[in-house]
Amino acid sequence: MLKTHSKFFETLVLLLDWITLSCSWLLAYYIRFYIPIIPTHKGIPSFYTYVPLLIIMIPLWFIVFKALGLYRPRRISSKVAEVVDIGKATSIATLILITLTFFVARQEFSRVFFLYFWIISIVALCISRILFREFLRLIRKRGYNLRYALIVGTGNLGQDITDKIQGHPELGIEIRGFLSEDTSQVGNAVKGYQVLDTYENIRNIITNHKIDMVLIALPLSAHEKLKSILDNIADEMVSVMILPDLFEFITLRGGVGEFEGMPIISLRDSPLYGWNRVIKRITDILLSLVIILVTSPLMFVISILIKTMSPGPILYKQDRMGLDGKVFAMLKYRTMGIEAEEETGPMWATENDHRRTLVGTFLRKTSLDELPQFFNVLKGDMSIVGPRPERPHFIQQFRSKIPKYMLRHKMKAGITGWAQVNGWRGNTSLEKRIEYDLYYIENWRFMFDFEIMWRTIWRGFISKNAY
Repeated sequence: MLKTHSKFFETLVLLLDWITLSCSWLLAYYIRFYIPIIPTHKGIPSFYTYVPLLIIMIPLWFIVFKALGLYRPRRISSKVAEVVDIGKATSIATLILITLTFFVARQEFSRVFFLYFWIISIVALCISRILFREFLRLIRKRGYNLRYALIVGTGNLGQDITDKIQGHPELGIEIRGFLSEDTSQVGNAVKGYQVLDTYENIRNIITNHKIDMVLIALPLSAHEKLKSILDNIADEMVSVMILPDLFEFITLRGGVGEFEGMPIISLRDSPLYGWNRVIKRITDILLSLVIILVTSPLMFVISILIKTMSPGPILYKQDRMGLDGKVFAMLKYRTMGIEAEEETGPMWATENDHRRTLVGTFLRKTSLDELPQFFNVLKGDMSIVGPRPERPHFIQQFRSKIPKYMLRHKMKAGITGWAQVNGWRGNTSLEKRIEYDLYYIENWRFMFDFEIMWRTIWRGFISKNAY
């Protein structure tokens, strides 16, 4: 019955995709040739010349979508993940179709048409899939299309997954009970569900309670039981999911990947990979160029003031640690005397610091001393948004005292950051600063960067902790 339901809904999604793609094709044709956003100079081609491509497109999209797993059950999956997968699959299929028309077809087709179709189909498929998922969630909330789950393990991991399932009734997962290794727990309640039996009797429980989903949530200390449990249910027609008890070791953007068919659990990673890295870098370059051009008159005035009001260079270079622990020379306007650290050695600036120059006091208070760092951004040593870089001298002290301190270097250092716009800058709590830095890395996305930039403009320049 479970397999029948899955195939039925897979067929519905497939039909919905075909209808959506056909409508997107028609809309792209109409917009390209009858709404002259971009003028066409070759006249309007007959629609029938595009029909053969439509016939090729339908099975092609099915093959690519099927290969990328877009027709597998996604009961436990986020909307964002599905949208990203649709974007990838549609882009690949569109490139294949364009390649086929270039090398095989004798007819020349409009490149603008393909661009329109690519954009429209991604948007339309995302909307149709989201609406379909919402429809499924609605009927599941009303008790239809349910799956019955058995949780193997009564520890913290089993209880955590129970809480998450209870918090999402739209998933349509009904928990029938737990299995425990301890016979004394049988008959007791865990999170409101009965402990039905021990691991050894899992097959009987699956049959008697009509289980179609087994969630194995064993602690690391009990993983020697895993093989016997899996052997016991090897020929049972149930979905089996294993929840690894590794959350305590996951420190930064952990996840599950795959290598040559083998699942790999990542405990620590950076969000900057692939297109994320490319787009963030392009954004940094473009915005830095704009900011440098806009502020160049101000930078010229500041340079004259520094040069005329105190002896020494205009710019000050200071070693800081950036991405992956690499040290680079960070640029700042010089705000102190040229011999500021000769007697004291490396130290943070303090309130009413006598080492500051007159213009330096103003520059530090307004954060204008940081303007030259946009050249560091252009060079690639820094990003506009990221954890503030620290001096290697201090890092040697901090890393032994503050857990996970070095993880902040999994992201490129920034001129401004989540910690700074929340008031954690200057001589403030290092622990809170690291907490905010790691939150930024863990939750990084493009719009988060723009939110931080916006907050910086309104309240990030002047700080009572900037000495």
